[in-house]
Amino acid sequence: MPSYTVTVATGSQWFAGTDDYIYLSLLGSAGCSEKHLLDKPFYNDFERGAVDSYDVTVDEELGEIQLVKIEKRKYWLHDDWYLKYITLKTPHGDYIEFPCYRWLTGDGEVVLRDGRAKLARDDQIHILKQHRRKELETRQKQYRWMEWNPGFPLSIDAKCHKDLPRDIQFDSEKGVDFVLNYSKAMENLFINRFMHMFQSSWNDFADFEKIFVKISNTISERVMNHWQEDLMFGYQFLNGCNPVLIRRCTELPEKLPVTTEMVECSLERQLSLEQEVQQGNIFIVDFELLDGIDANKTDPCTLQFLATPICLLYKNLANKIVPIAIQLSQIPGDENPIFLPSDAKYDWLLAKIWVRSSDFHVHQTITHLLRTHLVSEVFGIAMYRQLPAVHPIFKLLVAHVRFTIAINTKAREQLICECGLFDKANATGGGGHVQMVQRAMKDLTYTSLLFLGMYPEEHFIEKPVKEAMARFRKNLEAIVSVIAERNKKKQLPYYYLSPDRIPNSVAI
Repeated sequence: MPSYTVTVATGSQWFAGTDDYIYLSLLGSAGCSEKHLLDKPFYNDFERGAVDSYDVTVDEELGEIQLVKIEKRKYWLHDDWYLKYITLKTPHGDYIEFPCYRWLTGDGEVVLRDGRAKLARDDQIHILKQHRRKELETRQKQYRWMEWNPGFPLSIDAKCHKDLPRDIQFDSEKGVDFVLNYSKAMENLFINRFMHMFQSSWNDFADFEKIFVKISNTISERVMNHWQEDLMFGYQFLNGCNPVLIRRCTELPEKLPVTTEMVECSLERQLSLEQEVQQGNIFIVDFELLDGIDANKTDPCTLQFLATPICLLYKNLANKIVPIAIQLSQIPGDENPIFLPSDAKYDWLLAKIWVRSSDFHVHQTITHLLRTHLVSEVFGIAMYRQLPAVHPIFKLLVAHVRFTIAINTKAREQLICECGLFDKANATGGGGHVQMVQRAMKDLTYTSLLFLGMYPEEHFIEKPVKEAMARFRKNLEAIVSVIAERNKKKQLPYYYLSPDRIPNSVAI
């Protein structure tokens, strides 16, 4: 009688193993096997990280194996199991790999196809067409759309993290890591003292140094010593979290009536402001999005304010970006002056602080929350609803959006919800952040997806694809080396764009 060797790989994350009964059935072109219990005498099967092999003997020739069915049945208490993959050695000595990378919960079951990437047009056999259809029907029941707030991108229909499908929840290890990192960050920021400072006004700019009480590194020390300087302001704008707001100025806007005479002390090329614009040396950052957004009023004892500045930046002869003019509101007038580097020291410094404040709000709510998290979730849900696991695009995307929906659900549950962290800590809380997203959605365009090629789960099994991925990783390693070499010569080394520091993600 034909005999198959079945190799079963259990995930290595916490609580991935199971003590439940595991059954296997083989579905071939010439017939189907009976259900076989995978169990070795005096052996603890399916432990975390284990790779177990079993001999399965069938009564008759099954032909080409099309599907493998795995069923999990309760032994004592329901025990979730994370199945990585199954490898099948046929009686003819061929090896077939069936990727899974899913959780089986309760009395669950999963039917797997082999790992070759297939489009719908490639399925000529009825059983494979049926499998593709059933997989998507099941997913569409699990991954349902919901509008969390009018005007927001659609999101997953889940009120909290535990309502999500098991496969996209944070695993226990990731959840603990999330909490520990958060706690460590709060400790580093000396948060109790920091929050106490916010309960009353700071007395002078030296109070900022208290933020760095427990943070000591080259970058923090340099920022603490130079944060008031124009060069550091420009450096942070260009190399910080949100450089995407900077635009080359091709024409001075009417709402910013700045003249050559006003900024001539900042222009180094002996040219007029208009000539500097023509030569491409003038850049502009406009926070028009914040105009009309309601400031946070959740605490009646704390008045909070929002500025809508326009900041003019200049590329000097040293190729450094520096600010040369700041207007704090959108409509020019006597009550809305243009602040200049030639103004009193603290007038100019305060204008720059308002620009930084506005940049923080736009970065956190639009660049980060909307354009990275919420937009990525739309593609993640659409992928689960429309692409079966054998689709090549699914195989490419699934590692990149693995925890996107989970972290977004946490954000809706704890961060941007009513009485969430935004309401407690941000000047745009209390509804202003919602207004910002609704306004930004009207101008949102899709730009690009960035894939960085780190695939800990091998959804692809074809040799040419694996070779292409290996070549791509080699190219990334060369980029890592260049960045590392460059940073050796810099006083402020930065690694945040180094490919080895960026996990699989989708960047918009």
